Amino acid sequence: MRKPVSRLLSVTMLTGALVAGGPAVASAGPAPATAAASVGSVDVEIGDEHVVTGELAPCDVDGPLSAKTPGGSVGDFARFSGGESRCGRNGAVAIGEAAGRRFETTLLKRFGGPVIKVRSFMAKCSTTEDGSLGYIEFGDVTGFTLPENIPQNYRLTIPGGKAGTPLASLTVNETVTPTPPDGSLVTHMLHIKLFPQGGGPAKGDIYLGTASCDPYGKKKP
Repeated sequence: MRKPVSRLLSVTMLTGALVAGGPAVASAGPAPATAAASVGSVDVEIGDEHVVTGELAPCDVDGPLSAKTPGGSVGDFARFSGGESRCGRNGAVAIGEAAGRRFETTLLKRFGGPVIKVRSFMAKCSTTEDGSLGYIEFGDVTGFTLPENIPQNYRLTIPGGKAGTPLASLTVNETVTPTPPDGSLVTHMLHIKLFPQGGGPAKGDIYLGTASCDPYGKKKP
């Protein structure tokens, strides 16, 4: 659905997915629901260079409950302009949320592709008695085109690789769930995978906005 944003020329998109859990497992007592979030992460290899950021501004319902990043350059091919995350519990419900602004990567330009920009982005999840619910929001994007209504795991490719292979695949509103489902999920606002068919001059992943939730808490062995 579309949600207008005041004092901005862009339109923010909001999508979500309810992931139901499987049968409960008997235990001494129910574990509290968990949630975590981060502004994003980069793990990219280009030739002999390997750039890894880890999770940016991570939060967790078990601490830290909030985090901020001032942003900055990632290698010489990407930049985050800041962001923050918040996690917490409201009774039996756990919530994780992370938001960032003005992301840009010029990595694909090296290989004849576009500069990718996202003006603002957010990923959020919350637990419910039936499972977990994920959301994303974002502002203007540059370098790729999106439909008005975006389903879960909407994927598009950036062409230009050798023999017709893509330079990258982009997944918007990515929802990752285990098989069989157990009520948990991970939501990414955007997942950029470089040269997804392999064999290219670069490989790796860039994530914008990540939130993960589990209504049954951290599993104990």
